[in-house]
Amino acid sequence: MKRALLVIDVQNEYFSDTFPVEHPPTSVSLPNIGRVMDAARAADIPIVVVQHSAPEGSPIFAKGSRGWELHPEIARRGHDHLVEKTKPSSFTGTDLREWLAARGIDTLTLVGYMTHNCDAATTFEASHAGFAVEILSDASGSLPYANRAGSATAEEIHRVFSVVFQSNFAAVMTTAEWLDGLRQGGAAERDNVFMSNRRARGMA
Repeated sequence: MKRALLVIDVQNEYFSDTFPVEHPPTSVSLPNIGRVMDAARAADIPIVVVQHSAPEGSPIFAKGSRGWELHPEIARRGHDHLVEKTKPSSFTGTDLREWLAARGIDTLTLVGYMTHNCDAATTFEASHAGFAVEILSDASGSLPYANRAGSATAEEIHRVFSVVFQSNFAAVMTTAEWLDGLRQGGAAERDNVFMSNRRARGMA
């Protein structure tokens, strides 16, 4: 197993009044992201920082704006590769796949934002490409939505996506669990859709 850490879109926009991540609160997720980056550096795990860019004039993530900039806690830490993306997946329109392949990476640990959008798109594409994926539930986060399909709180969105990830696409764990696994070796396993459903129906 050879890991890389993907730090996805930890940009000032998510810490502003314009587009704030709400669950888990950034007062929890940001320190955990910092701890994971520090542990990865100490363990010689490559760190890829991903930054989302939108066109000038966009209400969020407009390239060159303060909201677009990496959060200072990310900017002050070193990284091995910087990926600039314009789509939710960190793979779409970027050199990420080639960069990982050149280094023999087969396992991706994801932290950052948002659980249900860029983390999800990256997770699904990585899983389909054959990578083992780990998502740290307290080092990521969501915000609430309301549209013609209905509404959902940040907690609901984050929780449901985490359950779906664990059922098929990724191993979901806390920062503490990931750090323990790093010290002890090995990797957490994702579940499967059949057993996840049976447990929900009280059949397992």
